[in-house]
This record gives sequence, structure tokens and C-alpha cells, in this order.
Amino acid sequence: MQSMAGLAKRAGFVTSGTMIAAALLLPACAQAQAQNGLSNLFGGIFSGPNPAPPQAAPGPGGVQTGAQPWSGEDGASGHPLMTAAAIREAAGNFSNCVAAMWPDAARRNITQDNFQRFTAGLTPDLRIMDLMDSQPEFTKSIWDYLDILVNDNRLAKGREVLAKYKAQFDATEKATGVDRYIIASIWGIESNYSTQMGDRNVLQSTATLACIGRRQAYFKDEFLSALEILNRGDLKPEQLRGSWAGAFGPTQFMPTAFKRFAVDGDGDGRRDVVDNPADLIASTANNLKKDGWQAGQTWGYEVVVPQGFNYMLADRAKAMTMAQWERLGLKRPANQPFPHPAEKAYLLAPAGAQGPGFLMLQNFRVIMKYNPAEAYALAIGHFADRLRGGQPFVQPWPRQERELSRTERLELQQLLAQRGFYKGTPDGQFGGQTREALRNFQASIGVPADGFASSDALERLRGR
Repeated sequence: MQSMAGLAKRAGFVTSGTMIAAALLLPACAQAQAQNGLSNLFGGIFSGPNPAPPQAAPGPGGVQTGAQPWSGEDGASGHPLMTAAAIREAAGNFSNCVAAMWPDAARRNITQDNFQRFTAGLTPDLRIMDLMDSQPEFTKSIWDYLDILVNDNRLAKGREVLAKYKAQFDATEKATGVDRYIIASIWGIESNYSTQMGDRNVLQSTATLACIGRRQAYFKDEFLSALEILNRGDLKPEQLRGSWAGAFGPTQFMPTAFKRFAVDGDGDGRRDVVDNPADLIASTANNLKKDGWQAGQTWGYEVVVPQGFNYMLADRAKAMTMAQWERLGLKRPANQPFPHPAEKAYLLAPAGAQGPGFLMLQNFRVIMKYNPAEAYALAIGHFADRLRGGQPFVQPWPRQERELSRTERLELQQLLAQRGFYKGTPDGQFGGQTREALRNFQASIGVPADGFASSDALERLRGR
């Protein structure tokens, strides 16, 4: 959104996940588990190109020293493998940990020569431990997020890319049925059209995470998969640069996602999703197709939700046909028709009753498999529509609302739990469970049960 890549798939994204609305994005660690990876994405989007600093030389016990070092502090997750002592101990055993993965590499038909060549001199990048467990105090609203991602400069570049690689998009669209504008949108939002892909060594990052910290089993698979990519010769070591969670390339593939979805788009015998546009476009489309993309269908529609609507129906599990939603009073702006009344969709109201609503189709769910965050998937769909010549959203966002701080989000969950509405462990991260609990609380006091975590909702929970 998985994303620690999606979870940090877009590992650049994981780092930048700190800037995204907490109610709409998964925690960074959850993202690194996504099939792709979005960590690099946001670091560049919010601050411009931000290549990783030179890796510091390891000090005693493998612990880095020098510029941009690890903080030396316990991770915010509280996981026993994220304590400073555990990190130092694992770092001291890093070389042995990497060497111990040789039998697993051999079972994947990686040659011993290549294993030794590609792992020689690897040292842990402990700065990743801070990035993995970062819990930002402040986040961005979904409307700020969309403003940043869907802008005139990016749209202009996207149209240039669509024209430049028209032949490749034509061939891929014909072969897969995946909309070229969605592919171009992912390319633009993930890496700003190959200008912000991350500059961390993917082997070093995944090896670090395979041997240190709380996601070792997951990242062991990513590390071995990265070795397979190099062993097969699809990519060269210098091409495997990306996010701290291991996502690489213009559309930010995690190594395991590369194995599942990468294809040779131009028949040259390699699957180069970094520097070969034909392979990049075909592989991204193949990913979406295998995740269930429905050819000829859009991702969803902006809708006007009537006053007094029962927002308890705004639930991903409560899909209905367009005709049924129409009978409940939902309409497209300017009364545009729904092309296929029998299509099923669910209602998403990311800013509650004060903002626009959206009816989401199957392809929106597919985009969320690429990265499991509603804000991300909405940005992808909307950016694709704008590339196609569509207009901005019609309805205004509640820009007067401020995002709750992490302390306030944690308090909101705790207060919901005290009242019996929230059954999870308060962590300051908002997802479907928090939204459902908040809707139930709102319904119990007779206000629109839209699940929007506003400052007013918090004040009501405080009883003020």
C-alpha cells in the first residue's frame, strides 16, 4: 500500500509516507510488504529529487558512522528486534547472516560465483531502521496530497511520454487490455517519469532488512529475488537502485514483484524495467492484468452524495450496482449518466460528508493491489483521467479542516476504545477498522456517520 513498499515498494514512498494522510495510507512497514514499493515516491515529491547520501563506512560491529547515520535509538514500533541493542547485535552478525543465505540462493539456481560477486563487500545500511519505524507526528490531507501529485507540470510531462512511446503503449494496450493512461499515471506518480527513482543500493537495502529488524523473513525473499534478477542478467547491479525498502525502476517494482510480473516487451531477451520503455510499459500492464484489471472499464466516478445520506453504506464491503446507488440519490456531476448501470461499485467518502464522494469499481481495487492506500489509488485514477483530457474534481474539499496530529489520532482511537467502538490496538494509524468505529460512534450521537476523523469528531469524543 501490503506497500511497507506499495510497503515501501515504492521504497522512496515509504520514506515519504511520513507526509501522507495517516488515515489514508498504511504505515511504512505495511507498505514495504506491498507487491511493488512506493517509498521513494514521496521523498522526491515533497522535497524534489533527494538521492540517498553516500553510505557511511561501517564502524565496530558493522554499525555505520558518518553522514546520515542510524540514530542509535529504539524503533518506534516497540518490536523486540527493533531495540537499539538488537539492531547492534544483528549488525555485528551481518556478514554471517548474508553468507548463511547461500544454500537458499543455490536452490534458486544462483551460481556460487555470482553469489560471491554480488554479495562481496555488502555492509548494513542501518539508517533504514529509522526509516522503517518512523511515525510522523503530522501528515498531509488527501486534498494536499492530490494537489502535489496531480499538477500541470506532471500532466505535461505525461502527455509527452504518451506521445513519445505511443507505439509501445499501443502494443501493450492491445495485448493486455490495460488502459495506457493508467500505466502512464503510475509511471508519473511513482517516479515523476524516471526522474525520482531512489538511489539506494537495492541489494544492500534488502540484505540489511533480511538480517536486521522486524521484517526479516519478508525481506529475505526480496534479497534472494534481487540476486536472481542479477544472476539471470535482466538488470545490471548499477540499475538496481531504489528505495530503502528495495523498490526500483520508474514504476517501482519490488524484486519479488519483478519475478511475478516483469516481461520482455521488445524481444531482446532481457526484462529491463529500469531503462527499457517497452519492458517497463509491458511489465506494469502485466502486473495490473494479473491482478484482475478489467479491460474497457474505468476505475470509478466522482458522485454527488445527497443531504441526509446514510454514510454507513460508505463501506468497501457494501458494493451495489450503479442503478441501486442512483436510486439512493447519488448522481454524477452535471447529471452525467453512468455508462453501465449494472456495474457494481462501493462508495468512498475520504473527506466525509463535507467532501466529494466516489463510486469505486473493480479496477480501483486493482490499483490498490499495486499500492494499498486509498489516497494513492485515487491519485492514480484521477491523474489518468486528466491525462485522457478529463477535468478536475468538481466538488470542493473541506480545506478548512486540519489533519489531526499523531497524538490526536492516538487519542481518538483510545477514546473510541473506551466507549466500546474500537476493538484494535490504538497506534495512531487510521484504517478501515478506525473508520468503522468512528462511523458507529457518530451514528450513536445522531450526526452524519461518515467516518471522517475531523477535529470536531475528536471534540465530541472528548465530550466537549
